[in-house]
Amino acid sequence: MPQPQLKTIPTNIITGFLGAGKTTAILHLLRHKPDNERWAVLINEFGEIGVDGTLVQGTHTEEDGIFVREVPGGCMCCTAGLPMQIALNQLLAKARPHRLLIEPTGLGHPAEVLQTLAAEHYREVLSIQKTITLVDARKLADARYTSHDTFNQQIAIADLVVGNKQDLYDEADRACLEAYVQEKGSPGTPVEYVIQGAIDPQWLKGPASLVVPAYRPRPAQAPNARLLGTPGSTLASSQGEGYESIGWRFDAGQVFDYGKLLAFLTGLEAERMKAAFITDRGVFGYNLTRDGLTEIELDDLAESRFEAIATPVDSRWESRLQDCLLT
Repeated sequence: MPQPQLKTIPTNIITGFLGAGKTTAILHLLRHKPDNERWAVLINEFGEIGVDGTLVQGTHTEEDGIFVREVPGGCMCCTAGLPMQIALNQLLAKARPHRLLIEPTGLGHPAEVLQTLAAEHYREVLSIQKTITLVDARKLADARYTSHDTFNQQIAIADLVVGNKQDLYDEADRACLEAYVQEKGSPGTPVEYVIQGAIDPQWLKGPASLVVPAYRPRPAQAPNARLLGTPGSTLASSQGEGYESIGWRFDAGQVFDYGKLLAFLTGLEAERMKAAFITDRGVFGYNLTRDGLTEIELDDLAESRFEAIATPVDSRWESRLQDCLLT
């Protein structure tokens, strides 16, 4: 018997610049998913390796009613949106979800994501609800953020701006964020504040404004992949939007020394780093921002992955990662 047609799936974009806490917020939302619902998550990453999907799948499974699909390698709307459309169609067909969450890369173009979702062939399938933009208000003092077109686009398309990591703010940070949203955002865009991405699931509900400025599709970047000297390991790198990324994948036979690995990750100088590793003490996921390194224990892992965004990347990371492998 054919499946009934998918219709009006509530769909939210969760966006924000590097280190704003998008993945943490999505993990929080998934923990509060109604037990009788299936949710789908489409994750886009700037780098070629892709780690966010691994971190989500390491804590939530399809048996829990959570389905995840990744689109690595820059903005998923490049080359007329085909990477995103293919991944989205496959995800919807498999999950048949009650809600869809989309996390564009922090260096991606959320207005183009909205354009793709609003296309005619998705008009009856998706019900576009609020776009939530996460911001670390302390970053407004950094010209690399406020002068970046993507950062400002994320503010401009937001139906709700969430000041994440509010426990690290002072009153001036709050005032600065609210003034910036008033200047760059749509009129009347509300601002809420949370700690550790604890978005209220009720904030997802309600229609999006869908006032999307016109953006032309951008050419996709070709990945640069090569084998490492260690068998079973692959490197991939890319660059764009003023940043570089580098990452590695290690097959399940590559096991890391937990102590050496933690020392390496703690000392990294990067704008952003995410990783998931099979170690001699278990399976762990890592998240590095300017505020420090966090670690979570994962249930399972098919392979180890590491990805960092920096300006520029450090050529010594390759040999230092190799030194962390158990012989």
